[in-house]
Amino acid sequence: MPYRPQLTSAARPATVTIAAVNERGETVPTPIAGEHPLTLYIDKREVVTLMTLGGAPEALAIGYLRNQRLVARLEDIAAVQVDWETDSVAVTTTRPAADLEARMEKRTVTTGCGQGTVFGELLEEFDRIALPSDARLDEATLYALLDAVRQHESIYKQAGAVHGCALAQGAEILMFVEDVGRHNAVDAIAGRMWLDGLDGGDKVFYTTGRLTSEMVIKTAQMGIPFLVSRSGLTQMGYDLARRAGMTMIGRAQGKHYLLFTGAERFHKSAAAVA
Repeated sequence: MPYRPQLTSAARPATVTIAAVNERGETVPTPIAGEHPLTLYIDKREVVTLMTLGGAPEALAIGYLRNQRLVARLEDIAAVQVDWETDSVAVTTTRPAADLEARMEKRTVTTGCGQGTVFGELLEEFDRIALPSDARLDEATLYALLDAVRQHESIYKQAGAVHGCALAQGAEILMFVEDVGRHNAVDAIAGRMWLDGLDGGDKVFYTTGRLTSEMVIKTAQMGIPFLVSRSGLTQMGYDLARRAGMTMIGRAQGKHYLLFTGAERFHKSAAAVA
């Protein structure tokens, strides 16, 4: 039999179901992807926080260590223990990596999704963010914005494989950025807003990517009360949007959308209500 370290078996459900409101005003039970922070420790040394569905956390930890070359052999891992009460996975090794500290100092944030090293610090600051309660977005403006975004997705139309993000005031797109990762695109817009001294309180943020916890946190940090995507959302993104009082709209394309949170800021058009 091949060697196997001692493992827990701590998979989480892949989806949860929430209530959303569609463009016809109907309440629709909607499955959304689970999302959980999982902080990885090697021999009590914190390495990284991974955002995961939680379907195979032990394999995720082992695969991350292998792909990052933090362990050389499976036999170097004695145990992998996942504890969802603390959102952590503890890896115990039989032979600690001699160059672990040097490798940690050279970590690079890639364009991939779901891996970050500052998630805990961001979450601690999140509850201090106050989004404007008097901001409003109506359905006609949403439809006009979706049409404007569609005309801006130039690189995606030519080559695919990119994400786009837009900063809008009403239906007017002020900035549109495409990059290989949605987090690169949102960070570029945040940087431009900072450089130009733009306030986010009357703005709408649009992304082609999923509405994950990191997207909600970054949008809130920019002070933007409206977050729109043509994609779906995750459980933690949903929970954080509700916590911040953010209006979040997903699966928005053409004349279709699902309103997930912040319904008090969103007004349907008179024609749609009639």
